[in-house]
Amino acid sequence: MFHDTPVSIIVFDVNETLLDLTTLEPLFDRVFGDRLVLREWFAQLILYSQTLTLSGLYTPFGELAAGTLRMVADIHGATVSDADVDDMRMRMGAMPAHPDVVPALVRLRDAGFRLATLTNSAQASSPTPLERAGIDGFFECAFSVETVRRFKPAPETYAVVANALRVDTSQLCLVACHLWDTVGAQAAGWRGALVTRPHNAVLPAAGV
Repeated sequence: MFHDTPVSIIVFDVNETLLDLTTLEPLFDRVFGDRLVLREWFAQLILYSQTLTLSGLYTPFGELAAGTLRMVADIHGATVSDADVDDMRMRMGAMPAHPDVVPALVRLRDAGFRLATLTNSAQASSPTPLERAGIDGFFECAFSVETVRRFKPAPETYAVVANALRVDTSQLCLVACHLWDTVGAQAAGWRGALVTRPHNAVLPAAGV
């Protein structure tokens, strides 16, 4: 899709794009004996978040994350205790920013871009994950899909941002390390910018 309107607002996905998901690896190493099960769990979490949205259902992301952890444990014949779930929630709420995040945000802010975030996670009380990571001051707004009770990449989630900021979708660009997220944003009339973190890549398929 060609746009001739310049981007004025850059919106960032949060989990894994800005904040380092690998800080959950010790939990998976302890419970499953394999830190890479983190990737299976996260993929299932995204799969079922999208399944709920397609089915017209909604469960907050944190609750879905806990349920998915127990489901993956059942698949692997592992045991997840309440303490393990609490540990997961604590780690998810305290993920640090990737090392490249602050320098990039400084450059974008200094170049005059307005910055915001859009996450599948529910709104959190202070201190929020962005506050704990020390990067909340870069963003003028932090949006959650909780507002519409639909997970990305549902079109309604991107509309929340455009409507709240009162801008045309062509002025918005989503930065994410998940192609399903940038595809969703672009289908909603935004631009998209893919950050290829480890375990994420471009999908070479027609129409993508």
